[in-house]
Amino acid sequence: MEKEIKIMVLIIGAGPAGLATSACLNRLNIPNIVVERDDCSASLWRRRSYDRLKLHLAKQFCQLPHMPFPSNAPTFVSKLGFINYLDEYATRFNVTPRYNRNVKSAYFKDGQWIVKVVNKTTALIEVYSAKYMVAATGENGEGVIPEIPGLVESFQGEYLHSSEYKNGEKFTGKDVLVVGCGNSGMEIAYDLSKCNAKVSIVVRSPVHVMTRWIVRIGMSLLRFFPVKLVDRLCLLLAELRFGNTSRYGLVRPKNGPFMNKLITGRSPTIDVGCVGEIKSGKIRVVPSIKRTEVKRVEFVDGNTKNVDSIVFATGYKSSVTKWLKVDDGDLFNENGMPKHEFPDHWKGKNGLYSVGFGRQGLAGISRDAPNVARDIASLKPAESDKLASAESKIQEEHLSEATTSTSSSMQTAAPPPIKLLEDVIPPQEQDSF
Repeated sequence: MEKEIKIMVLIIGAGPAGLATSACLNRLNIPNIVVERDDCSASLWRRRSYDRLKLHLAKQFCQLPHMPFPSNAPTFVSKLGFINYLDEYATRFNVTPRYNRNVKSAYFKDGQWIVKVVNKTTALIEVYSAKYMVAATGENGEGVIPEIPGLVESFQGEYLHSSEYKNGEKFTGKDVLVVGCGNSGMEIAYDLSKCNAKVSIVVRSPVHVMTRWIVRIGMSLLRFFPVKLVDRLCLLLAELRFGNTSRYGLVRPKNGPFMNKLITGRSPTIDVGCVGEIKSGKIRVVPSIKRTEVKRVEFVDGNTKNVDSIVFATGYKSSVTKWLKVDDGDLFNENGMPKHEFPDHWKGKNGLYSVGFGRQGLAGISRDAPNVARDIASLKPAESDKLASAESKIQEEHLSEATTSTSSSMQTAAPPPIKLLEDVIPPQEQDSF
């Protein structure tokens, strides 16, 4: 049995990108619905991130449109603090996602986007007909574990993606191999070391290691000075802070940290203490894995090591191609990423948009969402009249859906006030690094 739902704008995904897009549309009185496969908003932050996570950039680079962080928030906001901020954001701008909706297909037909969605609560098929569709599932749709000979067939230890890692308590005393030297990999390795695990970390490619404050200084200076000049200053500061990291297996790329970000899309790694553990010998740097067997890992240099567990901090990939007929909107390539580079990545054809796919993090979302809302608002007068007449009906549907969704455990209470963000991190730890 299918239920047909007509709407002006359908937003797929209730992470920061989906919330921001809906908020911007709501401010312009443009009817929209947000559908989300999980039973809560921002599930990547709530369910698939480790406990010690903080935003790696200063708060002014992480706020969503039309709502800055409060002045009493710490400079680098914690995971819990950011979740509280998102809850308050959704409440303030009347964003009410429809949860437990798994998108099965989306295609363009007769001037409308036809999106088939499974309501996991009722098992009914919902068919949404929308003039505009926004893909807001982002670059981090699903975790990636590389194909390694023997991993699936014969490895007898535990292996997991970083999205499944919470903390290092259960790994105390065990040999753990962390694959990946990005922010997640380095931070998880540090967390494991502090929980007295025996940790090795695979560093497969050159990496820029910075502190939060060096990156903050660099991002502030980029408003006034060329990238190459800012890179020189940041590299000098990093050299003063860490010394020659290549001695410990952390070789820097040829390009500076911000130029490297522009060219490759890879952000510098923010050190939270992992470099110190590497220097002291508590964390061992190893090269890429060649194969695994039983509990033995062989590396490309011929050395081997017995491990109990492997944590793959090997990133994510877009899941757009699983449900979208990509040719219909001429926006995404076969990998589920925009065909065009930033800043022309957010608009396709036939009313298809993307938010959160520009490899620019939360700052990119804060640019994409208003762009999409303004573009949709620039409709022909006849279409604008339809928006006004449909507004009251769609708000009733939103309110009804919000009432139903309160049965979810994540939605049973009003979000904590964000004025308490300063309590999440003790004052003496708020401005570390």
